[in-house]
Amino acid sequence: MSTLRRALGTIEVCGVSLSMMGPTMAIAFTTTLAAQAAGRAVPLAFLIGAVSIALVGLSFVSFGRRVAHAGSVYAYIGQVFGPRTGFIAGWALLLTYTTYMAGATALFGNFATAGLAHAGVEIPRLWMFAGAAATLTAIGFAWKDTRIALRLMLLLEGISVLAILLLAVLILSQVPLSSAPLTPDAEHGWSGVGYGTVFAILCFAGFEGAATLGEEALDPKRAIPLAMMGTVAIAGLFYVLVSYAVVMGYGVDQVAALAQADSPLDELSLKYISGGFATFIDFAAATSALACTIGSLSAAARLLYALGRAGLSSALGTAHPQHRTPTHAILAVSATGLAGLVFWGSQVDAASYAGSLATIGTLMLIIVYIGVTAAALVEALRNRRRASCVVGLLGTALLIWPLWNSVYPVPDWPGSLWPYLVAAWLIAGAFLVRISPSLARIEAEATEAAE
Repeated sequence: MSTLRRALGTIEVCGVSLSMMGPTMAIAFTTTLAAQAAGRAVPLAFLIGAVSIALVGLSFVSFGRRVAHAGSVYAYIGQVFGPRTGFIAGWALLLTYTTYMAGATALFGNFATAGLAHAGVEIPRLWMFAGAAATLTAIGFAWKDTRIALRLMLLLEGISVLAILLLAVLILSQVPLSSAPLTPDAEHGWSGVGYGTVFAILCFAGFEGAATLGEEALDPKRAIPLAMMGTVAIAGLFYVLVSYAVVMGYGVDQVAALAQADSPLDELSLKYISGGFATFIDFAAATSALACTIGSLSAAARLLYALGRAGLSSALGTAHPQHRTPTHAILAVSATGLAGLVFWGSQVDAASYAGSLATIGTLMLIIVYIGVTAAALVEALRNRRRASCVVGLLGTALLIWPLWNSVYPVPDWPGSLWPYLVAAWLIAGAFLVRISPSLARIEAEATEAAE
């Protein structure tokens, strides 16, 4: 019975990762962004992204087997580089989870609107109202316990993934296959593939979200590593295969149309199957986006709760007396998402709003991942573990490449602004660390203990 309970616990933690990643939503949205950057080489970008995330995952595993903490990277990086650096890492990841939550609400509205359009229902700015409803729904689930919602969402996500795989198989059975999508084209080159890898990494974002349940999972030091690596392996195969099918479905010489598509899976479903299947895919992607909203809100709130306990705010570091959920943190994160929807989302369309948030969050996530791989490298050097040194070094190097290509060549506006916004957020985190007496005391105690 204990073995069965541990297995179910591992599956449940894996569900948290999948709910944040939202494979259906991710592939329905990011193939367009990746095509804008990498052209036809979208599957190549996803393949490189999968390898990069696998190396990051191994670094997470090395920490997860020893440390179970609701702050995940805050605890992992802090263990090697000190509490102040760990706090900045947690602060950075907080931006990622918050922007993903806000972007997912917009995508919920976007996909739901596309599905309703097939039935002739078209209302101006409907996606904003739907996005606000998704946020309120996520608050309701996160307030009490996300597990019930995530179990249901995981089931629906599985059905959606099977439907997308069916679409991919039908596309590949009807078109001549080519190896061209696995090589860079002349227009975008390797720098385009590097920038496209940013959006590939976006699809895997959330695999580490299981680590935020470190204090809650059954047998966390076993369940969390298995869940993270299992999620990366399954998702990697899925993304590479489906992105290849999407490119081939549009045609290698028609990638420009893919780069401008609002709902590429909708268009491919209409072309290769039927309108009814396209409607199903749209609502499946909307459901996936809702799951991502719930999962991201839960992870962001738990991380903000951990940072609150570390000295950011005593109010944010308190839990509900009955449900034991970080309700103050939940309200703070969700209020930020609603504010963004009203003041920023109202000025642009759903795809642009979600795309900008996804880019900001992923650039920050890459920096966090670099911190984790660098911490794993330093720890491996201290303990003279050669294999772990190689993993940490390769992971760091592979992640620096897409980060560099997000700055040079300079992306089109407003993409060129996002690296500076990320830098400003990190500077703000460093400032908070400097003025926090709690963190100063923690670091002093850690230094004294080490001596």
